[in-house]
Amino acid sequence: MKDQVRFVALGDSFTEGVGDNDLRLPNNCRGWADRVAEELARHDETVRYANLAVRGRRLHRIIDEQIEPALTMNPTMVSFYAGGNDLLMARLNMARLIRDYEDAVKRIKASRAMVLLFTGYNVPLSPLLEPLKLRTAIYNRHIRRIAAKYGTLLVDYWCFEKFQDPRMWAPDRLHMSTPGHSYMAKKVLEVLGAPHSLTSPTLAAPRPRTFTENIADDAAWLRRDVGPWLKRRVRGVSSGDHLGARWPELMPVVLPERLGTARAKPQLSSRFS
Repeated sequence: MKDQVRFVALGDSFTEGVGDNDLRLPNNCRGWADRVAEELARHDETVRYANLAVRGRRLHRIIDEQIEPALTMNPTMVSFYAGGNDLLMARLNMARLIRDYEDAVKRIKASRAMVLLFTGYNVPLSPLLEPLKLRTAIYNRHIRRIAAKYGTLLVDYWCFEKFQDPRMWAPDRLHMSTPGHSYMAKKVLEVLGAPHSLTSPTLAAPRPRTFTENIADDAAWLRRDVGPWLKRRVRGVSSGDHLGARWPELMPVVLPERLGTARAKPQLSSRFS
């Protein structure tokens, strides 16, 4: 008899699903992890899924708040993406970040669950933030080493050329858009070797923009997304401070075509977390 799949997703906004808006769902978003769970459930209705990820969480809070609850669910598969918000901090102890990350992976791996890790991506934020690429490159080198050391699966996000298209990103330029989340789900399922019905997004050739349009877009981004994010950093708060996990307990997967049209809820911010 085939073992039941119990998939638990851990992390921050990347795994919560920010940028893939869906007013019918908790926190008004869907995301790649939901999409992976849906595809697994289409082929096995006994699949169970929980998503403990919360936007804005840094590594230490993910470790403190999510790992133990996840392990009590006796998962057979755990996805773990953490550290992205730490890389955005002005001051970062990279050695400590990697040490704590590796300890977390060791702890999850000890549960005998299949573990899925991710490298980071050079999000096309702004030329002003190019130094972040060096941090991301160092982080990725260690993630690949840790994945090899502990025998985990690895989704090497860094190498996905499709994410060079700005339409794979939400307007805040930090979170994936709906096409981005859909494509990420497809790549995750490929790493898992799981059957699925997802296809790569087909995007028409982008309309060339003028210099003036680019300047106006940058100005709007700074005002709409960067400004509020910086204010939260100064105040020591996060956009996820008053949110809980979207799917805090293992549950059957509800396929999107079976969801009713929910009443429209206030749209939560998908800005920098």
